[in-house]
Amino acid sequence: MVGMGGFDLHDFLPDQHPALLQKLSTASLEFDDAMRYLGTSSQVSSFTASDFGRTLSSNGDGSDHGWGSHHFVMGGAVQGGQYFGQAPEIGITHNAQVGSGRLLPSTSTDQMGAELAQWFGVSKTDMPAVLPNATNFDLYKLGLFKV
Repeated sequence: MVGMGGFDLHDFLPDQHPALLQKLSTASLEFDDAMRYLGTSSQVSSFTASDFGRTLSSNGDGSDHGWGSHHFVMGGAVQGGQYFGQAPEIGITHNAQVGSGRLLPSTSTDQMGAELAQWFGVSKTDMPAVLPNATNFDLYKLGLFKV
């Protein structure tokens, strides 16, 4: 497991966010290239995870904690080049925005987590122990992985 912090940008978002994304992009590409070189790409999946998104509205020089966000999953077993979930119309006045620039997500992180956990070998019967909130969502419908 690898962690990368620094995205909690209540301040300095325009100055710091692009460099953080570039660092994540470079590290992800290098990791993916290494897995391909080693011939293990179909045996390794990497993904982003966060406990919160960011608001669409600015607090002056950054953004505050939000709800909806986006993540990516990559690896040789992943159904790549697709967008899973439903992209919201971006706008502070849109109905997917539920106040203070917070987006209402269309897909739960539990849905992504369930498919990742299943790929890692967790059985459907054990899923509630791994993801206690998973019973609140329609799982296994995203189709993240090649069958």
